[in-house]
Amino acid sequence: MTRGEFNAFCARLPAANHVVQWGNADVWKVDTKVFAIGGWAEGQDAFTFKVSDIAWEVLRDQPGLRPAPYLASRGMKWLQHHAPPGLPDAELREHLMLSYLMVAENLTRKRRRELALPDTLDALREAVGV
Repeated sequence: MTRGEFNAFCARLPAANHVVQWGNADVWKVDTKVFAIGGWAEGQDAFTFKVSDIAWEVLRDQPGLRPAPYLASRGMKWLQHHAPPGLPDAELREHLMLSYLMVAENLTRKRRRELALPDTLDALREAVGV
């Protein structure tokens, strides 16, 4: 996945908003909460996202993936796809959607309703068209 493809995919997620910060990183948020970050690592596109406890255990040592700099060092379960082979594009999109849902769950129920956020992965897949 290229950085352009990453940004185009994140833009399709309901109520997602984009800001550029932290040294030209593409930061994607649902409401005010970060769910994905796109940038560079060692001259390559790198994509950072939140993961579940199980995904953290399974994926953190896979080639091309690593605990996300700064975030993981603070005890947060975030991974960075930073080099080949990493994740296939379809799997990366799934993890981006899961990250989105995990972050959205931390919003109040009222705010999730106001933003008309999907509450399941299947509903999100349907909203995004994947």
